Amino acid sequence: MKRLLFLILGIFLIMPLNSALAAGGAGPSKDMMTGKFIQVDPAARTATFIKSGATETQMVLTLPEGMAAEDLRLNKKMMVTLDSHAEGKVIKDASIMFLDMTLTKIGALLMIGLIGGLLSGFIGSGGAFVMTPAMMSLGAPGAIAVASNMCHKFPKAMIGAYKRYKYGQADIKLGLVMATTAIIGVQIGIKIQKYILKMWGNDGSNLYVSTVFVLVLVLVGAYVCYDAYKVAKGGGEAKTSKLALALMKINLPPMMEFKVAKVRISAWVTIPVGLFTGMLAATIAVGGFIGVPGMIYVVGASALVATATELIIAFIMGLWGSIQWGMAGLIDIRMSLLILAGSLIGVQLGALGTTYVKDHVIKIVMASVMLIVAVSRGALVPGYLAAVGLRSELDPQMASVLKTISDLALFAALGTAGIIISAAMVKGMVASRSEERAKLAKEGVQHG
Repeated sequence: MKRLLFLILGIFLIMPLNSALAAGGAGPSKDMMTGKFIQVDPAARTATFIKSGATETQMVLTLPEGMAAEDLRLNKKMMVTLDSHAEGKVIKDASIMFLDMTLTKIGALLMIGLIGGLLSGFIGSGGAFVMTPAMMSLGAPGAIAVASNMCHKFPKAMIGAYKRYKYGQADIKLGLVMATTAIIGVQIGIKIQKYILKMWGNDGSNLYVSTVFVLVLVLVGAYVCYDAYKVAKGGGEAKTSKLALALMKINLPPMMEFKVAKVRISAWVTIPVGLFTGMLAATIAVGGFIGVPGMIYVVGASALVATATELIIAFIMGLWGSIQWGMAGLIDIRMSLLILAGSLIGVQLGALGTTYVKDHVIKIVMASVMLIVAVSRGALVPGYLAAVGLRSELDPQMASVLKTISDLALFAALGTAGIIISAAMVKGMVASRSEERAKLAKEGVQHG
């Protein structure tokens, strides 16, 4: 155990140097800038832009065909991507970085945080597969939603992990081992997101985030749903998956024993799970819905232990990813603080709920929310495809219908999660108190 801790400490000390050399944390690509437009000349089709940085740089950019002078908001913090294939400094994409905060949006972000925190404490995934799409639906660019969500994640995950550890559910050793490889995955994920921003701008980032959401949520959600059905049909007793049992038989050093998870398995099995968890967390601010099923079906941990252990991983890689995105200047601290405020309440309620429910209930909640959110993001994919020129422009009426479907599905996902978790908590608490009263009555009869 001591050698493991020294290894992890060494990686943390080396990673900042490595990321700077590899450009993982060195900020955005040179074609992607943040700053403000201070003047636009419609006749010359140019705009004066002040780039943010240690020393503010003023430059003149050219508007591309199809972009009107009115599309550029003056004196607003904007994210600008230059066309690397055009001669001169031609704008490829320009998006407002930070939302105008209204009372409605503040209330919505607090509620999103509350439900996301509830999910985080209950299923250990951080609730990001609800939060990131929700922030995008409110108007935040994909990259800003990803960065801001990751920033709020690590303090919330820290509290959730501590709560679950007190209940004896979190395997610290498994969490630290997976988090070590997840940090490497975070570096890879940040590079992917920055490359997409450079090549296709904010529209490309939105398309990428939504497409990956749909594909992974449908595949993982469908499998978790099927597994929950089998467990419930079998009386609610969860069994270790056949894949995990087969992998446990592989004697490939170094072998690791995880006491809380009750698993002995090769470290080489945990590496891919941690790597993909980190990569998805940095690219689309979601890693838990890969990390949790990975620990359940690949490593062989129970759903209760996997969801608790994922919070440890979420804390470590959330902290690391926040530093990287912060260096890139893409975190909206207002959104992060608002969803964190709601999350800190929700995560404690969610963690409490796990003490009253069976394994398959956690899986049912996870699968239900995944599949509904997949519908929400899938409805917006045609619009993003049109924005990057991969299909014809959508009819305005059709675009409006798809946006409505997306918003309703997201609302349904939040409502479904809240209802299922609350009902499971109430039912579990009532059953627990009934058992306690029956036990006390029995003891009274015996003493009498």
